[in-house]
Amino acid sequence: MTEERAAAEAAEAHRAAGWKQVSLQGWGRSRAAPCLAARPERMRELLAALDVPEGRTLLPYGGGRAYGDQALNSGGAALLTGRLNRILAFDSDSGLVVTEPGVTFADLLRAFLPRGWLAPTSPGTAFVTMGGAVANDVHGKNHHRAGSFGDHLLWLDLLLPDGRQIRISDEDEPALFRATIGGMGLTGIITAVCFRMQPVPSNALNVHSRRMHNLDEFLAGFAAAADASWSVGWIDALASGASLGRGILEVAEPSEAGVAVPPDKARTFPLEAPGWALNRLSVKAFNALYWRRVPAAGREQRQHYGKFLYPLDTVLHWNRMYGKRGFHQFQCVLPFGPGETALRRLLETISAAGDASFLAVLKVMGRPGRGLLSFGQPGYSLALDIPARPGLRGLFAALERITCEAGGRIYLAKDSLLSAEGFWTMYPEAQRFQEIRHTVDPEGRLSSDMAKRLRLVA
Repeated sequence: MTEERAAAEAAEAHRAAGWKQVSLQGWGRSRAAPCLAARPERMRELLAALDVPEGRTLLPYGGGRAYGDQALNSGGAALLTGRLNRILAFDSDSGLVVTEPGVTFADLLRAFLPRGWLAPTSPGTAFVTMGGAVANDVHGKNHHRAGSFGDHLLWLDLLLPDGRQIRISDEDEPALFRATIGGMGLTGIITAVCFRMQPVPSNALNVHSRRMHNLDEFLAGFAAAADASWSVGWIDALASGASLGRGILEVAEPSEAGVAVPPDKARTFPLEAPGWALNRLSVKAFNALYWRRVPAAGREQRQHYGKFLYPLDTVLHWNRMYGKRGFHQFQCVLPFGPGETALRRLLETISAAGDASFLAVLKVMGRPGRGLLSFGQPGYSLALDIPARPGLRGLFAALERITCEAGGRIYLAKDSLLSAEGFWTMYPEAQRFQEIRHTVDPEGRLSSDMAKRLRLVA
């Protein structure tokens, strides 16, 4: 048989099984990963897709909102779970909900907010799927009160690489449950998620915004808002000197019953921005204007939950603003105590480099996550986007070093440049994760570009 004929027959077999050759990207768009992909809509199709062509490794791929290479599997195969998007059950007395992995936070908001229910916590975009929320143990602006998404899980249905289907929880397979929460899709394919929604009196929040003139004032503001239901800070990462760490602190509480606020309409970022559009001067000017948008005396507003929780979702495809080269995000959590000094060092390093964008966020985090690789821990979380450019690894290595020395860790959902050495230092339970993973996937059928980079798989 000629090589051309063999290739043609292999391609036909792939098509018959629903496999197609694609190129996937993370949200940061800094690199592409060629792979085969299948898009199952029913469990039988999902089971069939376990028979991966040519012995390739496999990885589930949800909403594509992981920023770096976590959901990429170059040269392997990807299971696109977006069409497994059914809400399977809901108990209106307890708020208990069961969903397929492709259901998004946007789906939950549309279905349940009019009925007085809200996801217990969620990331900064509503386009994350429930499978992705578990795989990254996501958190939101209420972490200091509500913890991470994994804290609200009752059980998961998991499809193992050998085709077995099992239910895992704190009572059944607790070790695998902890490994799957924050496990980046490397323990199996999540097929159902059970968690409890939280009741809310209306569809809106009362939001108080005020300027913070420097980092000390910001941290004092967070301390004063320790009992707030939600809190978040926008921070001017290019400010320096006496203004280092200035920004805007937002604190929110649920509006009273009977309030109804219409959601914002989404717009689309229209084009690929040219590479020169985001530079130190343009970002510095934007940050100065943005800081002054809040009056000196502060501002009270009533906002729809969608606007407060997912402000960037009002601009679809906003990642185009970084141009074709894309961007990288740095997000860390720094423990209270050493974290204050480390946070100052990070901001000084970033301001001096002059690369930061206007999308920089500061939050206070609460209890540690349940997962072996959960990001959450008590402390301060700093997140910011940096346009991709040659030589950026040096800056990220410096940020990684400061984070590591303070006893902090980098968020894997956002990462694309963390070193393997840094990962194993920041995540002390990684060895235990690797051991549990080996028990359910001894042949290494599940893999990802990130897992290889961080030396979690061969």
